[in-house]
Amino acid sequence: MAYVAVKGGQTAIEESIKRLKYERLKKGHVLDVKAVESGLRGLVDQVMSESSLYDEEIASLAIKQTEGNPEEAVFLARAFRSTLERKHYSRIIESDTMDIERRISACFKDIQGGQILGAAYDYTHRLIDFSLVNEDMGDAAKWLEDFSSENNSDGKTKLQFGKVIDGLRKEGILIGYERSDEEPKDVTKEPLTFPATRGERLQVMTRGQTGTVTSLAYASTRGYGYTHPSVGELRVGRLPVHVDSPFQESVNEEDSYYIGSIKVTEVECLLPADEVKSNGERVPKMDIGYGICYGQNETKAIAMSILDRCLEEGGDSPTHDEEFILYHIDSVEATGFISHFKLPHYVTFQSDLDNVRKSQKE
Repeated sequence: MAYVAVKGGQTAIEESIKRLKYERLKKGHVLDVKAVESGLRGLVDQVMSESSLYDEEIASLAIKQTEGNPEEAVFLARAFRSTLERKHYSRIIESDTMDIERRISACFKDIQGGQILGAAYDYTHRLIDFSLVNEDMGDAAKWLEDFSSENNSDGKTKLQFGKVIDGLRKEGILIGYERSDEEPKDVTKEPLTFPATRGERLQVMTRGQTGTVTSLAYASTRGYGYTHPSVGELRVGRLPVHVDSPFQESVNEEDSYYIGSIKVTEVECLLPADEVKSNGERVPKMDIGYGICYGQNETKAIAMSILDRCLEEGGDSPTHDEEFILYHIDSVEATGFISHFKLPHYVTFQSDLDNVRKSQKE
């Protein structure tokens, strides 16, 4: 595709940028970054996941700068991320060490520790709460004080449980796989190639645009490949992150440093599948689709687990084609390509126009 360089117009561009700032400030209220971080939790989590940068303050600043446009905010956060030096790689995180805030299963009524509903909009009335229009900090502080006294805590939990599906694994109901200790390829540093490994696919999907991942998983469940999962376990909580000592080479966990925790949503969905034995015999079992993303974004994690299973199976459906899925869910690439149509296409359009005129004349 050919493009033409355009010179000049610098004054117009500068005035356009001024107008953009005017639109953000014209109602006479400056949005505080901390207000975004505390009050727009869902959007902050989405931006962090799609930008592969766990930094609530940067995500909040990007949201403020872009007036709440998630695609633009992700673009800014990824650009900032590209300037950061990567000093360490964390140790492998086992997700059963999660400090659980929410944990449910759609497959089993009774699970170890019980169903922990936590914070979710699933159980609320989907009605506008007009009382929030006049909400003030005084009322909020009083409510928080009462809530903490009632629960004898600050709202944080320190609960850890094993995985729900561990019982099925012991029964031999799940398809077994050999453990791989091969170092995963980093898709943020190396270009994606096909066929992609499962690790690469999961990385791309957790960075994928939330709406696109959800829509494609929905398409699969409606009939394009027809994948209907059951959520074996959905958990939301914080995972501890450790890095090895920079001063000595060691494989001992005692020599690692705890640098903080990250909040994630993790989903393991279950689907019927056949295990093929070496003699060709097919044994009915269950298989797992996996999804994980930064923050609390349950819909995306479930959708990701559905697409994970689709891509593992493969097939003729678009939702089972890894190239179709992985090339079209990235928010920055998709938004960038669609937005580029606003740029000058004078030469290409004139060429098309000349062809049309010539054809009509003939």
